[in-house]
Amino acid sequence: MSQHTGYARVAFNFALSSFKVGLDKDEWRDYREIKREFNAVKREKFPWCSELSQNASKNAIHNLGDAVTRWKKGQNNFPVYKRRDGKCSYQADNGQGTVDVYKKRINLPKIGWIRMREELQWTGEITKVVVSKHNGKWYASITVRRLDSNNYKHQPLLFDDSKQPIGIDVGINTLATCSDGTTHENPRPLKRYERKLQRANRALSRKVYQSKNWYKAKKVLSNVHYRIACIREDAHHQVSTTIVRKASAIGIETLNISGLLKNRTLAKALSDSALSRFLRMLKYKAERRGIPITQADQFFASSKTCSNCGHKKKYLMLSDRVYNCLKCGFTCDRDLNAAINLCPTPT
Repeated sequence: MSQHTGYARVAFNFALSSFKVGLDKDEWRDYREIKREFNAVKREKFPWCSELSQNASKNAIHNLGDAVTRWKKGQNNFPVYKRRDGKCSYQADNGQGTVDVYKKRINLPKIGWIRMREELQWTGEITKVVVSKHNGKWYASITVRRLDSNNYKHQPLLFDDSKQPIGIDVGINTLATCSDGTTHENPRPLKRYERKLQRANRALSRKVYQSKNWYKAKKVLSNVHYRIACIREDAHHQVSTTIVRKASAIGIETLNISGLLKNRTLAKALSDSALSRFLRMLKYKAERRGIPITQADQFFASSKTCSNCGHKKKYLMLSDRVYNCLKCGFTCDRDLNAAINLCPTPT
């Protein structure tokens, strides 16, 4: 699998170089043309590729074509060369039905049957398989065609009369405060592991670059980062799934994260919470179940507005955790008040 990821990296870099040469000559080279060029010279320039699956190189060149198309549309920056010490991944399939999965085993081209830690949770035709390496562990991301609610084992029915509309206010200490009074705490994994992360960084800085001890220290540091990422991802999945299972409609806020990160006192805590990722996860899970999502305007003052009478305060400090309405005397937790304001009106 490491050889196949290297082959995909070589093919991608070859295709990118060829595309850049075409741009210098005012030529827009299609990925099909680049693929023919690569196939003509790969046996001579890379004789070791004969033992590997050609799906890795073909799909890597296709990925470059997609990246260039998105760049032309202004959706992302110009693609860059892949580094040897960068992300390790390759697409193993050759289209629909070319990779077999049976219980806890997967059959990869040129590699054979490999055991998996768990069975595939969905039924259908396998259309895409991406094999990647993260922190010394190999993962297979499998795309299944014709996915519907009937073969999605872990989810309840799409529609339930007992469900109610829910407004959600996200924050740093409390990841999500729902309009029904439910709160979900934020694990803040970076804050928990900050001291361990500092020690691992210092240990790495003391080692001779690219020595054996340097690679050992780098692996320790990578383990800490991986642990932090896993805790954060698990919390987001648990909370988002819990919310969508009990909601008939969801109301969320629009956050300007790039603007909020300019606040020096909140930048680290906001990055640790990854609120944009949580809201994005909530959106796709709600869309999968047919739950409508209402997103408030970016400048909607959900925290300053009284959920009881609608009066809007002119000033509200971040340290004011309890909302006191000066007009009707309503008192409520600040985050709960915002969540009630974000709750969509049932139709």
